[in-house]
Parts: sequence; structure tokens; C-alpha cells
Amino acid sequence: MAVLPLEGLSAIVTGAGRGLGRAEALELARLGAAVVVNDFGQPGRDGSGQASKGPAEEVAAEIRAAGGQATAHTGDVADHQQARKLVRLAIDTYGKLDILVNNAGILRDRMIFSMSEAEWDSVIHVHLKGHFNTTHFAAAHWRERSKAAGGPVYGRIVNTSSEAFLAGSAGQPNYAAAKGGIVGLTTSTALALGKYGVTANAICPRARTRMTEDVFAGFAEPGEGQLDPLAPEHVSPLVGYLASPAAAKVNGQLLVVHGGMVAIVERPRVAAKFDTAKEVFSFEELDELISPYYEDRPPNETFAAAEVLGLKHG
Repeated sequence: MAVLPLEGLSAIVTGAGRGLGRAEALELARLGAAVVVNDFGQPGRDGSGQASKGPAEEVAAEIRAAGGQATAHTGDVADHQQARKLVRLAIDTYGKLDILVNNAGILRDRMIFSMSEAEWDSVIHVHLKGHFNTTHFAAAHWRERSKAAGGPVYGRIVNTSSEAFLAGSAGQPNYAAAKGGIVGLTTSTALALGKYGVTANAICPRARTRMTEDVFAGFAEPGEGQLDPLAPEHVSPLVGYLASPAAAKVNGQLLVVHGGMVAIVERPRVAAKFDTAKEVFSFEELDELISPYYEDRPPNETFAAAEVLGLKHG
């Protein structure tokens, strides 16, 4: 029997009780990883409702029923100490941690002029701080292992950003900001941990889940026996690949994925450059140089570029 690509490795998947996280946990298990399934279990996509052990335990049971190894964790990754306990659970249960997939998040949508401080803070807290918390403790684990081994160890981080960061999302300033912050966290982590053998990448997935039911409400549902083009199962194979030894040279990257398509996103490039004819720019000189550059361009080139790539939803 062929060795599975993740056999002998252990993984944490946060927000794995439903939707994308569930599909990712199942895929990692299918590829041979032992999985700690984390989900706080609140029923509301805005983080409301009573926390429940049910979603995490159900997915862990599903993995075990299929012959895999899985343990449930029902803590809140936005809580620093609960994130520490999550990483420690993986280490204590499986001897080490090899893969971290950060997926947990909530939505509290509102236009910027109507958003409350609490709506801003809660989304930043769960998405961005949640990603930081688990990454912090996983990174410390890999650094300690590397020092003990006297060289690189195996470590993979897959973070979840969004096209809301890439293309903008008018009613989601908190979500877009958090997802942009996750990309910055990912690239910084990739640079910091590369020497230890650890890679860190981020994905922008598009999938029909509880979190995106409004966004994709106008998209046709699949017919009988057909896989939904927006099914999370289109995303999970990329996560499995990025978590595997095959992706050893993929580090600090941002990838868009949905419906049988993967796009590798370049880092921002300089579109135009202007130099002053004097020692210091004046207002008049800047007006003469920059204003004409925008006169014949689309009102919002960010959205224009996104639409060319087919990224205007998500």
C-alpha cells in the first residue's frame, strides 16, 4: 500500500466543525494526518449563541469512523490561553504538531459609517488575534524542536484570508481589515520560521458555507448528482497540498482557490513612479504629475483588476 502524503503527521484545524474547516479536516485525515478538530461551536455566524461541543466532536467522530485519528477541541482560539491548550493538546496526544490550519472566524457586517466599536473589535479579535494565538504557540513549539534537533523540522501553516481583502468589500471593513492583517501575519511568519523548516501560506477561498450564504445567494445550486462549484471540497485539496512535503518550496504565498481554479497572487508592484525636478516636491508639481495619470483610468482599478481575475465575489 502506498504511503499517504501526510502519514505520521499531526494537524490542527480551527473552525473545523462546519463548512470549510470541516472539509479541510476531513481532507487532511484522508491524506493520513491525525487531526485535532477545533470548533467553539457557536451557532450564529456572528459569534452569537451558546458554545457547543457538538460540531467539533461530530467531525472528529466522522474521521475516526473512516479509519482516521482525530481528537476534538472546543475552546475559543481568540482566547490566548485556550489557544495554548489547543496546541498543547495536539503535542500531548500525537507527540508533536506538524500542521496548523487557521480557519475560525465570524462576520459582523456593517458599513464603515454605521459600524460599532464592538462589531469592529469582535471580528478583528476572532480572525486576526485567533490566527496570531495559534501561530504563536505552534511557532514556539517548532523553534524548540529545531533547536533540540540542531536543524530544520517539519512545520506547515495555512492561514485563511479572503477576496474581501484583495478586491474590497464595502459592507465588511472589519472583515476585510482582519483578512488583510492575516496576509501580513503570514508573510512575516514565513520569513521568521523558514530557517526552522516551517512554511506559512495564506489562501483566499470562495465557497458556499454558513458564513457566505448571503454572498452566494444568487448563484445557482448544483443539479442532482453534481458537485457544487462553490463546494468547500474544491478548496480542501489545496490545503492538503500546502500541508504536505510536496509544498516545501511554497512559502509566504497568497493563493485564491475556488471551483477547480487556483491562482497565485503576486505581491503588489509599482504601477507608476514620479521624481521631483527639485529637491522637494511641491503641491503644484505633484498635481501636474499624478493627476493626469488617473484621468483616463477606471474609477477603481482595484475592482477592475479583480474582475479580470474573476475575483469580484467573496
